Formats: sequence, C-alpha cells, structure tokens
Amino acid sequence: MTVYDELVARGLIAQVTDEKEIKELINNGKAVFYIGFDPTADSLHVGHFMALCLMKRLQMAGNKPIALIGGGTAMIGDPSGRTDMRQMMTAETIDHNVECFKKQMSRFIDFSEGKALLVNNGDWLLGLNYVELLREVGPHFSVNRMLTAECYKQRMERGLSFLEFNYMIMQSYDFYALFQKYGCNMQFGGDDQWSNMLGGTELIRRKLGKDAYAMTINLLLNSEGKKMGKTQSGAVWLDPNKTSPFDFYQYWRNVSDADVLKCIRMLTFLPLEQIDAMDAWEGSQLNQAKEILAFELTKMVHGEEEAQKAQEGARALFSSGNAAEMPVTSLSEEDFEDGKIGILKLLVKAGLASSNGEARRNVEQGGVSIDGEKVSDGKAQVSREDIGEDGIVLKRGKKKFMKVIVE
Repeated sequence: MTVYDELVARGLIAQVTDEKEIKELINNGKAVFYIGFDPTADSLHVGHFMALCLMKRLQMAGNKPIALIGGGTAMIGDPSGRTDMRQMMTAETIDHNVECFKKQMSRFIDFSEGKALLVNNGDWLLGLNYVELLREVGPHFSVNRMLTAECYKQRMERGLSFLEFNYMIMQSYDFYALFQKYGCNMQFGGDDQWSNMLGGTELIRRKLGKDAYAMTINLLLNSEGKKMGKTQSGAVWLDPNKTSPFDFYQYWRNVSDADVLKCIRMLTFLPLEQIDAMDAWEGSQLNQAKEILAFELTKMVHGEEEAQKAQEGARALFSSGNAAEMPVTSLSEEDFEDGKIGILKLLVKAGLASSNGEARRNVEQGGVSIDGEKVSDGKAQVSREDIGEDGIVLKRGKKKFMKVIVE
C-alpha cells in the first residue's frame, strides 16, 4: 500500500488540489510540505494532534516537513470557525508560546540533520512594508471571491474586522515565502483552512508561474459532529502541567463506542490490518479498544513510562481500588483552617472543579465521594486526621478522581 493510499484508508484526506501530482510527491518522498500552527496558547492541544501525526507519518516516508509557527499571523488571529474576534496578544506572549510549541513538536518530528525545519512567519511578515505588500500581492486577490470563502462566512453576520480580513492574505503570503525560501511545494491543514490554502497556491501561480499543491485533512469530530479535544473544564492539552498524563489517558479511555475505532484509525500508528480486525469488536472488546487508543496516544505524547503509569492507575481505581498509581494532589498545613478544609475548597484544590460554585453543584447533585462514601453537604469539612498518613480518594462523577495527601 502506498503512503497516499494509507492516508485515504485511515480517513485522513478531505480535499486535494491535484491528486495525481500529490500522490507522486508523497509516495516518492519528494514533498516539502508545511503545516501552520498559530501560537494562541502556551501549549499545543488535541486539536493539533491530527496535523502532528500527519507530519510524523509523511516524514517517516521520506518527505520533509516544515513546522511553521505563526508568530506573525498570531498578531492578527484566524477567523476560521469563529463567531467573535480573537483576543489580541502581546509580542512577548506570542514569543513565549512559540518556545513552548517548539519543545512539544520535537516529540513528533525529527528536526535533526536537516530532516525537518521549524520556522516562524514573524521573521518575514513583521518586517513587511504595508504599501509594498499591497502592490506586490493586492492585485492577485479578488475581494468578491474572498467574501465567499467559508472561513469568513460565520464572521460576516456579526461583523468581520479589516484586521481579520487580512488573514487569508497573510497565510497565502506564507506559502509564497516558503516556496521561494525552502522549495516548499505543498501545504497541509485542517479542512476549515481550504480557502486560505487555495489563496497560497494561486498567489504562487500568479507571481512565479509555478505549481504548488494543497491538501486538507479531516477535522477530528465525534459521532455527533462536534470537535473532539474539549472537556467541561476546557481543552485537552499536550503539556503535562496543563493536562496530566493520567487525565490525557482518561480522555481517550472515555471516548464513545461509536468513535473509538475511528480515532484508532486516524491517530495511531498501529497497522491497518490490526485495526481492520477490530471492526468486528463489540461489547467489552470496545473497552479493550479504548485502552489501546488511550495507551498509544499517551505514549506518543508523554512517553511509554507515563502511559504505563496512567493505564495502571486507571485499572487500579476501577478494579481493585488500589490508589497507589492514582494522580495525587498534595495539601500543605496552610490549606487547613483549624485543622480542617472545606469540601468545596478541596475539590477546587484537587482540580476536580474549576470554582466553588461548580464544586457546590457537584456535591448537591450527589456526584462527590470520599473513599467511596458520598458527600451531600456543601458545608462538609475534611479534617487533617481524616486524611491521615495514607491519604484519601476524592472522586467526582464516575471518572474523575484524585488521591489527596498532606505533605
């Protein structure tokens, strides 16, 4: 099976500009391709996962990835999929986020010996002269055509700022610059980026008389058509300090039966023959498939040791009740008042609720327990002696729990 055929079989490819040429480049290791990541936070998240996995797959097949971090485009903000304008970020925040992205990407992409490039579009976008840019690329963009692009439609109803309107031009200019600087002949991205990517191929054709190609990959959606990678408490991050390896594992362990095999097919590197055999699985076998998915993805992001610990912790909780491998929150003596800590404060401290209000609702709805005993009073207090030397198991709902100890 060719590389391109495997991408199709895994359900990754959404749209392509020229399938014959793209097949030729990818299958023969001739693609110098880029994917852009705007540093809008200090960590990558599950929404970036598909792109990172695609870069890894294609690099393994001999193609050269360029990870483009949008230090320049982040100054504007991508309107795709947005109903409101993004918060403006300072240059210092963007620079910090760029450094965080670099570290995380190295888990997926081999940047050694010229095998891949990591570049920042701020290097060329931030130094552009506005009038010169207008003269250089302005004539090649039709405003009428731009306004029909999917990435602008949602924003048109509530008001599209001129700032955001320029985003397509900036992304197109990136492709144009990378084509000239590094011989980049392909751009990949999420399916919501199609219009922006076509703008780049068209700009290269009009300015340089050369062909470049674009391919979009399917967004990671659940069976209800919603983007995966979000929880009630927010995004599922790749940074272990923002989403612990255990919580990361649990997110994938808890995907629905309808989504597990699709996720295994699209995100893991397991052989297709093995995955095809799982298509007939049902009942308890689907729980086994979820464990496989969670382990493989946690291993990819956090390493095999953390994946093993997360898996053992989950099994320990839901079988023998052994808390040895559970995620742990440590309290200090300062957390106690007169030797006690309120249940609401404890839930927030343990990261099981984002606020006292949320914690109170959890308690009132009967979803909180300590060592298996339900806590129904929002004013309940947990004493230093209750926690003891061995700690307690604090649980919220069926799947969120934490071992609480005192330092």
